Amino acid sequence: MSPKKYLLMTCLSLPLLATEMEAVLEVGRDNSEMSAASQARIDATDTATDKIVNEWKVVSKQVEGLKLYNAQKRIQIQAQLDLMDKYDEQLVQVVVMQRQIPPLAQRMLEGLEKYINLDTPFHLEERLERVDLVRSSLSNPKVTASEQVRQILEAFNIEAEYGRKLDAYEESIVLGDQEVVVNILRVGRLGMFYQTKDERQTGFWNPQTGAWEELSGSYRTQIRDGIRMAQKLAPIDMLVLPVTAGGEE
Repeated sequence: MSPKKYLLMTCLSLPLLATEMEAVLEVGRDNSEMSAASQARIDATDTATDKIVNEWKVVSKQVEGLKLYNAQKRIQIQAQLDLMDKYDEQLVQVVVMQRQIPPLAQRMLEGLEKYINLDTPFHLEERLERVDLVRSSLSNPKVTASEQVRQILEAFNIEAEYGRKLDAYEESIVLGDQEVVVNILRVGRLGMFYQTKDERQTGFWNPQTGAWEELSGSYRTQIRDGIRMAQKLAPIDMLVLPVTAGGEE
């Protein structure tokens, strides 16, 4: 082949090669764009998947927390229901007790009043007045049952305290046919004694006869000293006094 023909054919083939090359490059660009788009979709999918997984983990933790919370609440609610049942039972008992308190309080007060009337007659007016005050509270609808019981127990406590104290006071008593103001010495509930103001006459309360009886002069000093001790005018010391028991002195 002549050089001219070859050159001509070569020149004619160059446009074809350029077109083919351009087509190949275009396919490559298309493939690259498709690969990039695919990778973008993959990346987006991975991101969305990671987000969903993270959200699922958060929700799972919340669900576990709620399960524990609900379990604790169920235990608390059951405990509260049990406590309510217990309170209901106690309430029934309280209602029953409230119904029983008034008659019981009345019987206790009547017993206390009988005891005072049979006891050694010291501060008799004051003690019976206390009973009347408690009795008035029992008939007062504004006074609660607990307050009524408290007042009765307080009255009993005061009566019990009388048996542990040394007491001295003035009182008018009947000696023979005369009413005389004397000094009274009370030694708990062991004995109650009197002494006239001039200290010439001394005696004691005889619970067996229910009357004042005179003592011999040998007790005059002892009873005088006992009165001074009760009035805190002398230090507490031993006293030798007569005590009645079984109807004999």
